Amino acid sequence: DRFATADLRPVTVTDRKPWFEAHDPSSFPIYVFEDQGAVRGWCSLSSYRSGREAVVGTAEISYYVGRQSRNRGVGTALVQSAVLSASQLGKRVLFGILLERNQASIRLMQKCGFELWGRLPDVALIDGVLVSHLYYGRKV
Repeated sequence: DRFATADLRPVTVTDRKPWFEAHDPSSFPIYVFEDQGAVRGWCSLSSYRSGREAVVGTAEISYYVGRQSRNRGVGTALVQSAVLSASQLGKRVLFGILLERNQASIRLMQKCGFELWGRLPDVALIDGVLVSHLYYGRKV
């Protein structure tokens, strides 16, 4: 989806396998929304600056909702589940990195209690267009 994910080519299962294996469910889970036997979306918590003890309670939240399942509460359910379980996983702070053009993600973060914490101007180049990254965060 390019402006939703910043991936410039389709991502395969093989491409994602190392990412998947790096997520220990006891500390950095991946949540999946399944409906009628199909995956509709996912949300994950990932390590922030792995190996740095001072930020062990901080995690990046990422998510994706399939095109056919958008605007149906899937993203909200996934993000809320991750936020609710974060403190039990030892997390104090969550943040998401969004592309500034992704208004749906901005609305989702705001709906789930995240606030704009920062902006990195023009760090992504997608189809010849420079796009800024926005950092949305919240304490849990």
